[in-house]
Amino acid sequence: MDRALAAESVSLTYPGASGPILTDLSVTVEPGAMTVIVGPNACGKSTLLRACGRVLRPDAGQVTLDGARIGDLVPKAFARKVALLPQSATAPDGITAGDLVARGRFPHQGLLRQWSAEDEAAVTRALERTDTMALAGRAVAELSGGQRQRVWIAMALAQETDILLLDEPTTYLDLAHQLEILDLCRELIDDHGKTIVAVLHDLNHACRYADHIVAMRDGRVVATGAPEETITADLVRDVFGVPCRIIPDPVTHAPLVVPEEARPRRRNPVAAPSEARAGSPPAIR
Repeated sequence: MDRALAAESVSLTYPGASGPILTDLSVTVEPGAMTVIVGPNACGKSTLLRACGRVLRPDAGQVTLDGARIGDLVPKAFARKVALLPQSATAPDGITAGDLVARGRFPHQGLLRQWSAEDEAAVTRALERTDTMALAGRAVAELSGGQRQRVWIAMALAQETDILLLDEPTTYLDLAHQLEILDLCRELIDDHGKTIVAVLHDLNHACRYADHIVAMRDGRVVATGAPEETITADLVRDVFGVPCRIIPDPVTHAPLVVPEEARPRRRNPVAAPSEARAGSPPAIR
């Protein structure tokens, strides 16, 4: 059976780089599931995502979508199936949030198909799902980092593809909005059958929300599988250089990574208020 998206023996080197960024890398994305890519900085996570999004062409190997090489697909046809939200996206000067989200409908436009009520409804749904409806009339440049990130995610949702590629979608977001975005990802998968591939830095978020984990190091895949099979103390130590303990999440029972404190914090004794000198400022903990 054809898989939704697959990288097959992919190697990729940036011009001028001293060595390959990806080396003979193979990974299969299961349809209707959330795959999370984890790994240290500069290990090739974003490069892999961009290769799967047809932004970068592999030097060797191939990326396929439903069994077809993505490089052979018409760009708009590919964009109706796969949406990529890069890590650092730039909005045109002066554009409003609503107009930016509307650009997600571009793959659905053509000479014989102009803006329709269906497009308008798709934009409205995307704004509502990301809690950005109130921002629609504001210039993107005036928004906070977290607001901009949610608007970009809304644009990707407006594209209404089967597959979403999200490069660090929780960047710039506070904890509440991080969880909202990740909950939204689960809703899109569980209720609407979407396929999501996301790069995340927070291993505990990855374990809680992912169906499959892809762990990378030095441009290679070192482990794949369900979170409980993949995220082990040995893997976290070998990939991230962090000694830790893995315990069950008390809420979801997924693996919970608890780093061991290599250098305990110094706890200076603080004088009791009655012992503090008169007129001295209160101690700050």
